[in-house]
Amino acid sequence: MPATREYLFRRLAATLGHCCLVVILLGLVFQTAGCGRPEGGLGTLDKIWGRRGISDGRFNKPRALAIDKNDQIYVVDMTARIQVFDSDGHFLRGWRTPAHETGKPTGISIGHDGNVLVADTHYYRVLVYSPEGKLLKKIGGTFGPEPGQFGLVTDVVEDSQGNFYVSQYGEFDRIQKYSPDGQFILYWGGHGPEPGHFARPQNMDIDDKDQIWVADAGNHRIQVFDTRGKLVKMWGTEGSEPGQLSYPYDVQILPDSTVCVCEYGNNRIQRFTPDGKSLGCWGKPGRGEGELYNPWAFVRDSQGRIHVLDTNNHRVHRVKM
Repeated sequence: MPATREYLFRRLAATLGHCCLVVILLGLVFQTAGCGRPEGGLGTLDKIWGRRGISDGRFNKPRALAIDKNDQIYVVDMTARIQVFDSDGHFLRGWRTPAHETGKPTGISIGHDGNVLVADTHYYRVLVYSPEGKLLKKIGGTFGPEPGQFGLVTDVVEDSQGNFYVSQYGEFDRIQKYSPDGQFILYWGGHGPEPGHFARPQNMDIDDKDQIWVADAGNHRIQVFDTRGKLVKMWGTEGSEPGQLSYPYDVQILPDSTVCVCEYGNNRIQRFTPDGKSLGCWGKPGRGEGELYNPWAFVRDSQGRIHVLDTNNHRVHRVKM
């Protein structure tokens, strides 16, 4: 410890007493090792890009993002725009969904063929675009419980065989599976806290075993299923301590098989082992650098950096992992 710091701690001990000093030191240790600081042991802030507005390159409560093989980032916001940026946040192009009076999309992903899959939430459908924004296909569009009908669509992902999984919430908290040519195969779930049920399954990811990882937001947990909808494992409890979750809105499997979770409620990104042991956090509530306000999602680029969608601050944080 440098002499100046040693002198300060001695003065503190003399003034406050050793018991109070121990409390201060323990607080500092927890803040360094836990989830209280922006760095939190998970990563280092590298860049912030984006600001509030409705012109090209600006955001109005961005709620979903995806990244393609060229590190181009696709962002959906509350104006129903899909805007495309490079990994430094420079605007490239954009377009708007066909209808948005009822509500705006809340999910987006990239298919194996490079096409853009948009969860058009309040129109009960999935929109398929070319990377340039040409509308290629509409899947669904009818509200209801039957095969081919949807509730409020939150996300769509594709497995290694080309099958699609569509998550929904509202009256129907479930996941539906479709073949590559769009034929209904099965669904699972239902509303509730029971294992295999959901309370707003907000986002999904698929690992190299074709297991479907679901951010079960309202139940504050992660659930993992096989391709037939059988529950493989489940972890997470509600809270703000390291290892706990508050409204996980996004989940992604990293190349080393660790799991990153974006917590809307805790304003942070938390990294876990595959079995749910916390490895560290990044982010805390606020509006400054390294601070988040209800983040919805994140992506990882080819350089291993994560781009965190800081929704109510209308911007993106880029973090070196």
